[in-house]
Amino acid sequence: MAAPMEDVQKHPAPVQLPIDRVGVKDLHLPLVVRDRQSGTQHTVARVDLAVDLPAAFKGTHMSRFVEALENWEEELSRASLEKLLSDISVRLEARRAYARFDFPYFLRQSSPKSGAKCLMGYPCSVIGAWENGRLDFTLGVDVPVMTVCPCSKAISDEGAHSQRTSVRINAKFKGFLWLEDLIEIAERSGSSPVYTLLKREDEKFVTEAAFANPAFVEDVVRAAAKGLSEHPRITWYKVEVESHESIHGHSAQASIESSAKQG
Repeated sequence: MAAPMEDVQKHPAPVQLPIDRVGVKDLHLPLVVRDRQSGTQHTVARVDLAVDLPAAFKGTHMSRFVEALENWEEELSRASLEKLLSDISVRLEARRAYARFDFPYFLRQSSPKSGAKCLMGYPCSVIGAWENGRLDFTLGVDVPVMTVCPCSKAISDEGAHSQRTSVRINAKFKGFLWLEDLIEIAERSGSSPVYTLLKREDEKFVTEAAFANPAFVEDVVRAAAKGLSEHPRITWYKVEVESHESIHGHSAQASIESSAKQG
C-alpha cells in the first residue's frame, strides 16, 4: 500500500498568528429561494465560504468547502444555512464558519398606469456567521429608486435634476422575513420606484409622481430607516443610500444603523 500523503496544512505556521477568515470565493451554484408570490424561485448564486484558523496551523483544507457545498441542498433558508455552516465547521475543525450568497431575485412588476407586466431584478444577499453552535443570519437587498432634488426644484424656473438612487438594506430578524418586505420598504423611501417597462402613460405618471415627492438622500435614508424600525420582525438593520447625482461628478450618500429592538 502507498504511504499516506503528507498533510502540509497541519504543519506549524512560520508566523504564529490566528486568521479570522480563510476560505474560497466566487463559487457559483444553482439556488432555490423563497418567493412570496410563487412559493419558490430558482436563481444562481455567487458563494463565499470561510472559517477561522488557529495560529498553530499553516493552512486550511480548501477542497472541504467545495465538498460541503456539493453535499448541501440547493434551497436556501435559515435552517439549511445552519446545516451547511455546521458541516463546514466539523469538516474543517473550526470554531467559526462564514457563508455569503449573492444572487439576483426577480419580481414581476405591473407598470403604474398601463398595467404592463415585466420582471425586475434586485441584487440580494444572505450572510451567515456560525460560532459556538449559534447562527447569525443577515438578509440584504440593493434596490434602485428615483429621486428628485428638493433644492433644485425649489430654485429652478423649469424642472429639477433627478437621478437613480441605490437603497442598500441589511437586516436581522426574528422568525421569517420576506425579501419582498425589504424591497417594498426601499421602494417607498424614494421619490418613485424604478420600473423595467414603462409605456407613455406610465412615464408621464412616474415623472409627475416623482416631482410631486422630491427627496434628498437624507430623506430617503430616514424614510427607509423608519419603515425598517416599524417592521415587527426586524431586530437590527443598516440602510445605506447612494444618490448617483446627474449634475455632479460625485455621488451623495447617507446611512443609518440601528439595533434598538432586540429579538
